[in-house]
Amino acid sequence: MTRLKIHGERHAVSRIGWLRAAVLGANDGIVSTASLIVGVAAAGAARSDILISGVAGLVAGAMSMAAGEYVSVSSQADSEAADLAREQRELAALPEQELAELTAIYMDRGLERPLAQEVANRLTASDALGAHARDELGISDITAARPLQAALASAATFSAGAAMPILAVVIAPTALLVALVSGASLLFLAVLGAIGARAGGAAMARPTLRVAFWGALAMALTAGIGRLFGAVV
Repeated sequence: MTRLKIHGERHAVSRIGWLRAAVLGANDGIVSTASLIVGVAAAGAARSDILISGVAGLVAGAMSMAAGEYVSVSSQADSEAADLAREQRELAALPEQELAELTAIYMDRGLERPLAQEVANRLTASDALGAHARDELGISDITAARPLQAALASAATFSAGAAMPILAVVIAPTALLVALVSGASLLFLAVLGAIGARAGGAAMARPTLRVAFWGALAMALTAGIGRLFGAVV
């Protein structure tokens, strides 16, 4: 008998648990820290004060991102757990109704009733809760909420992103600090957009332009505010 060979194909959706948090963290790290640095530098602050502001922004931002991701994804996980618990109770109390519900789902997807009933029966016998979680609630192992993973990915990538404009402050001449930090940060954002698109299996042009545009806008606004307050002081 010939055995079916199961291929090891990996899809971009398998990365969704950490990719969104990682891209968001790195993007926010670059944009917020670079904008903070550019704003403080535009106000005429000394290099040491600019560095302190950048490092403080890195630490505060990383902790904020980690806490925010953990809380928000934990809320998603709580909702998923509540739905699964409710489904488990319904399977215990109303098995026939739940079986009919699963059959209707497969019929809506194009199966004839006899085949839909057979599929529902087999999946219910094998793993009723898993079948309902996947096909009724849209919850699977790939897309399930993972709060700790999201928090760690977000904090780590925020720190990595924020470190880039801080490094630019260290090596840039004072007279060119604003221009070099802004240019380097836009380059970092463009690379990040391309990497994120590549990891997600999407085309790279639009994500690259998108993150670069919003980064440039944020730095332009904070530079303007810094110059305004610097002139007033």
